[in-house]
Amino acid sequence: MNEENIDGTNGCSKVRTGTQNEAALLALMEKTGYNMVQENGQRKFGGPPPGWEGPPPPRGCEVFVGKIPRDMYEDELVPVFERAGKIYEFRLMMEFSGENRGYAFVMYTTKEEAQLAIRILNNYEIRPGKFIGVCVSLDNCRLFIGAIPKEKKKEEILDEMKKVTEGVVDVIVYPSATDKTKNRGFAFVEYESHRAAAMARRKLIPGTFQLWGHTIQVDWADPEKEVDEETMQRVKVLYVRNLMISTTEETIKAEFNKFKPGAVERVKKLRDYAFVHFFNREDAVAAMSVMNGKCIDGACIEVTLAKPVNKENTWRQHLNGQISPNSENLIVFTNKEESHPKTLGKLPTLPARLNGQHSPSPPEVERCTYPFYPGTKLTPISMYSLKSNHFNSAVMHLDYYCNKNNWAPPEYYLYSTTSQDGKVLLVYKIVIPAIANGSQSYFMPDKLCTTLEDAKELAAQFTLLHLDREHSLFSLDLCRRIWRK
Repeated sequence: MNEENIDGTNGCSKVRTGTQNEAALLALMEKTGYNMVQENGQRKFGGPPPGWEGPPPPRGCEVFVGKIPRDMYEDELVPVFERAGKIYEFRLMMEFSGENRGYAFVMYTTKEEAQLAIRILNNYEIRPGKFIGVCVSLDNCRLFIGAIPKEKKKEEILDEMKKVTEGVVDVIVYPSATDKTKNRGFAFVEYESHRAAAMARRKLIPGTFQLWGHTIQVDWADPEKEVDEETMQRVKVLYVRNLMISTTEETIKAEFNKFKPGAVERVKKLRDYAFVHFFNREDAVAAMSVMNGKCIDGACIEVTLAKPVNKENTWRQHLNGQISPNSENLIVFTNKEESHPKTLGKLPTLPARLNGQHSPSPPEVERCTYPFYPGTKLTPISMYSLKSNHFNSAVMHLDYYCNKNNWAPPEYYLYSTTSQDGKVLLVYKIVIPAIANGSQSYFMPDKLCTTLEDAKELAAQFTLLHLDREHSLFSLDLCRRIWRK
């Protein structure tokens, strides 16, 4: 440990020596009976706790903690997190210098304790003026495999992945929106553990690995956002996938109304999936049981309860890969290529950063049209006089963001390349003149698009995320994903 660390507890600013640190940690171990060991850049407290019998707690019992003061250690942190329940394991990420790295993982013995920790400790003032962030942490056991031949069936993909990697549990394959006899060119491979998935990714990641003569793409799949049981018990919207593109909202509404006429309030269809809103939850649950696996216009559909999304955090969660595709906050781009689940999505709301502060996220404005009657009085206004929730495009958000910070408009520079199968792929580089001489001269995403609109939107999304981070807005979900990888 460092010979000197600042102990800011209770607002004090006295120097705490390495010996004092060790004494405080030893006192904590003696008081609690927990063991402590440091390995691979992290210090583990517990795991398991004294007297624990049986397997470790299930998924969903661990929380991620960010923005921890670098000179704060377990003797101060553990008592705070014990308020939410019994700690199974506390893992503090450590620097070689002896300081912590600003974040930790806390595993509780039950999901309820983890949820309570999030409720009472997220944005908790751990020291005067120092607020920590707490959110759920999940082991990712799923890989995204791209560039798979579209004629391959689920069974073939499953058999092949079992041959080349260990611990494969299942393969998720979605049919093409335009041809249900083919897949979409990608699959999700589920492994028995995060370690098994990580080992498989390490083996496949170099980019030279081939399946059926094709060089595949491999990355972590974006984990689905977990929603607590209490919230799910109130859901009365169904998520319907695998629809034909030609199927209309009217047809879907008629089919779901068959089991009980008038039960459906409205339907919102997006490409080959839809959200069916019911007046009552009981009718939604009953319809899910009846309609799951049924055929509409020749397509066998899948029906589940839609997962609600916290709209205040939707934009950042989407950019960090946290949004589940069965969230109604997503709207896929209408490009001719099959939708890539890791890059496409609508930006519902983005808090504008004004004078270094974020305004609270306003409710999402429903996108609809109203009749324009003759004689209606119109008033000229500037787009910059509107609020951020009036924009659904990242390009518009970026323009608005720059204006509110008194910066010149962003500059877009278009580049292209050609894919192995001859497609023209596009990417934009964005320069913000006001900060071009700072820590980052330009912003360019690491994904290529097939349409101009998608490339510009993706570049704006990427730039907004990095501007957000550049201005000291710590992204808990992003750090958690980087650590997990």
